[in-house]
Amino acid sequence: MEARLTRIVLVLLLAASSAQAETLTGAGAFGDIASDRPGVVRKITTADLPPPGVRVGAASSRHVPRPSDLRPQVPDGYEATLVASGLNDPRRLRAAPNGDLFVAETGRGRILVIRGEQQPQVFETELPGAFGMAFWPADNPQYLYVATTQNVFRIPYANGDLKARGAPERVVSGLAAGGHSTRDIVFSPDGKTLYVSVGSESNRADRMGPKPNDIAAFERTHGVGGAWGSEDWRAAVLAFDAEGRNKRAYATGLRNCAGLTLQKETGALWCAVNERDMLGDNLPPDYATSLKEGGFYGWPWFYIGDHADPAHRGARPDLAGKITIPDVLIQAHSAPLGITFGPDGSGFVALHGSWNRTKVTGYKVVRLPMRDGKASGEYEDFVTGFTTPNGVWGRPVAVEFAKDGALLVVEDSGGSIWRIARK
Repeated sequence: MEARLTRIVLVLLLAASSAQAETLTGAGAFGDIASDRPGVVRKITTADLPPPGVRVGAASSRHVPRPSDLRPQVPDGYEATLVASGLNDPRRLRAAPNGDLFVAETGRGRILVIRGEQQPQVFETELPGAFGMAFWPADNPQYLYVATTQNVFRIPYANGDLKARGAPERVVSGLAAGGHSTRDIVFSPDGKTLYVSVGSESNRADRMGPKPNDIAAFERTHGVGGAWGSEDWRAAVLAFDAEGRNKRAYATGLRNCAGLTLQKETGALWCAVNERDMLGDNLPPDYATSLKEGGFYGWPWFYIGDHADPAHRGARPDLAGKITIPDVLIQAHSAPLGITFGPDGSGFVALHGSWNRTKVTGYKVVRLPMRDGKASGEYEDFVTGFTTPNGVWGRPVAVEFAKDGALLVVEDSGGSIWRIARK
């Protein structure tokens, strides 16, 4: 009953917040952290994109300790409570069916589990680069799947386990190393398909090598618009069966799909994408989007529709008109990393923050409003306040909903987890 009431109050408060918010559009949708606060709504469209330029400068995003009296800023009616601190490079969070919280400490290559107010316990070690996690089957798991840079393992698991009950078994191997190294994973609603995100090796396919002699044959296995050479099977979401077999490209042209999730209402697969650098402060937008099977999202040849990347202009004119435009465009260089859907149907995205624009942006969690299961194209500041005049104390990397309906936010700069819930 308490969890149900929490969800109802969450829905009502979010609805009230959106009704009162002003939506910034056009050039007004661009800005920096100075304009961030809970309730600010932005909508960026393809018509708002400036022409390609060059990077003007890089504002500092240096880490500073969190002042003891400072906590994240949240909407009226909510409060932020510290759940855990002192974690070492926490990058992913998954709630088990019984409510336990599983944390991937990517830098240490291990999985922690948090139960209630207990101290984190070590569930499994010896998983270098551990990042994405998924329980299978979803309701009564037999395994916890964990993705590292080049492999996906599964660990025998039953609800309530605080220690791995068996050694990790490799089910997927040979994923590309180097470049963007994080691999997120999620299962289809029926549990038959394992999706694995693999980011590009470079920023703009800088080292592809010679073009294949037969592009059509190459794309039949690597997907429409797939880059070659060092980018083989990269900048894509791959699909396997639950045993790690029958590899195929599910969606391509995704420079770095750093976060995967399922939309609970529709079962659609969603992705949070870091777009390319070095085209200017406000270009191209990062984005969050539902993925269409066989969809091509532009990288490296185009960005956000038929906008040609100057580095590859004229290289693949056959792809013009075949690019899927993302559902929600997010200010360039905000670095979306984690994505989830809440009890009210909204999406929530963790923005890690910029390092490569004149004024910093990101460093917050935003909400993606939905209407009848479809994105409105807007995004609303939901959790802000991770910066100070002297630097950054928190960089959000993951979002997940607890069993009681509270939003959990992981930030890796200070190694903490925050619980956002009604007062």
